[in-house]
Amino acid sequence: MKVLVTGSAGFIAGYLVQELLGAGYEVVGVDNFSKYGPVEKSYQNHPSYKFVQGDAKDSALLTELASECDHLVACAARIGGIAYFHEYAYDLLAENERIIAATFDAAISAFRKGRLRKITVMSSSMVFENAAKFPTPEAHLGECPPPSSTYGFQKLACEYFARGAREQYGLPYTIVRPFNCVGTGERRALSAREIPSGNVTLAMSHVVPDLAQKALAGQDPIHILGSGRQVRHYTYGGDLARGIRTCMEHPAAANEDFNLSNPAPTTVLALAQMIWRKVNGEKPFRYVSDKPFRYDVQYRSPDVTKAREMLGYEATTTLDEMLDEVIPWVAEAMRCGQI
Repeated sequence: MKVLVTGSAGFIAGYLVQELLGAGYEVVGVDNFSKYGPVEKSYQNHPSYKFVQGDAKDSALLTELASECDHLVACAARIGGIAYFHEYAYDLLAENERIIAATFDAAISAFRKGRLRKITVMSSSMVFENAAKFPTPEAHLGECPPPSSTYGFQKLACEYFARGAREQYGLPYTIVRPFNCVGTGERRALSAREIPSGNVTLAMSHVVPDLAQKALAGQDPIHILGSGRQVRHYTYGGDLARGIRTCMEHPAAANEDFNLSNPAPTTVLALAQMIWRKVNGEKPFRYVSDKPFRYDVQYRSPDVTKAREMLGYEATTTLDEMLDEVIPWVAEAMRCGQI
């Protein structure tokens, strides 16, 4: 099977391409390097991987590539940490809307020509920004208010694109919602505004690498955004990639939506303490709270029953295992000036 992955140089997409190649797929990746600049991937010379440098807003390009593929995974998006939601409130909505429209135009055309079988759409946990039920099942999306942030609202629009293309053109889809991806490979974005936090300038406004950066830089007390009581489910990038591939392949995933997440909730304060201990051992942990961003959701906790029961999928990597991989990577990235 041949798969087109848009945004292939991105964070989660990098894990996904590696997963697909390891499973024997041919993969065509498309990216314009707008976020990080040119990046090298471990698989870039893999015989089953073809990379095309191009813009995911280019519907003609995507149509040409999709017509030669069996599956399309729509990962391309302008995305960043929570600071992005404020800094680029309009661009996140406008650019991502252009990207998803071009992607679905291409998918519909390729599907009507007869080869493309399905599109898998990368949504976000931010569609549940205003959820009122926890753990939050997929069906709650029809009950809770729409997201307040433009990013969350546009990700919800991606899901409507999928359902609309199915209703009008018969295009099969699966919607996947990753929760708090953790892994290696992220770096400071080209467009990122420097955000001071104590004696450290934040690299990505993503909580795991940012807290690791602070601990490694010797920050004491550690600066935490908000109270630290915010609840998250940190999910390993490799587990998410396996979940996305499962959603691509499993017959029961057709025209369905799935939360893909580690089932274990963790507060930001508990995360900070775990990172502190791994970096500083028994040195006493101290912290101070910085003013939170407006869209810092206080409780994000998915119900993962649907993916487990329908697909047999579970995210199994523990947060402790994730940190053992990520902290050394952050240390090396700091040494090389990448973050």
